[in-house]
Amino acid sequence: MNIKKLSIIIPAYNEEKTIHLILNKIIEVKLINNIEKEIIIINDCSKDNTEQAIQSYIQSHLTENITYLKHEVNKGKGAALHTGIQHATGEYTIIQDADLEYDPQEYNDLLKPVVNGFADVVYGSRFMGSKPHRILFYWHTVGNKFLTRLSNMFTNLNLTDMETCYKLFNSTLVKKLNLKEKRFGFEPEVTAKISRIPNIRIYEVGIAYYGRTYAEGKKINWKDGFRAIYCILKYGLFRFS
Repeated sequence: MNIKKLSIIIPAYNEEKTIHLILNKIIEVKLINNIEKEIIIINDCSKDNTEQAIQSYIQSHLTENITYLKHEVNKGKGAALHTGIQHATGEYTIIQDADLEYDPQEYNDLLKPVVNGFADVVYGSRFMGSKPHRILFYWHTVGNKFLTRLSNMFTNLNLTDMETCYKLFNSTLVKKLNLKEKRFGFEPEVTAKISRIPNIRIYEVGIAYYGRTYAEGKKINWKDGFRAIYCILKYGLFRFS
């Protein structure tokens, strides 16, 4: 597969302390096959100085391909991803959180199944492989595995980590999906809808995970878990479009 450009979608909400750090990591990555990077940041109406941090970063890195978009009201991570996906111009699109839980050096691991002609979609799994994982939140891990198994029952996939941030999509395919979930329901919805594309080729690769505590800025909570169950049933069992 000849890929010229990878679009990197970054939803950001109150990430003034880490946004420059993750952007540095993204810029440092040298993609295989000389693939170009397009960075798209969506500020979901942050209440801190995220906007100023992003604007300052862009001004000091004018040679980088960085697009800045913002929501005038807070709509949620899923809505920010919808905005980013629609503005993506690369043949493939990957999701990158603005925190430091995931390592952009692993983009190439996700790209390899695509470049080698095997995959249309690649998920980065935190629960497979031997890469480092920060030890945190037993019940959070149990919940993630439960949600993945429940999702798999209705998608007939054998994913190990449906809730992962690192999802690499063929841009043409993901743009065609009628995505509705505006918050953390994005993960089960996009998984259910991408699984129904005829002859779709979905792969999974092991990734590292440098999780944050809630004091460090982690945002997802138990309410999002119940919403995920609702979305799995809505888009998986009942197959709402």
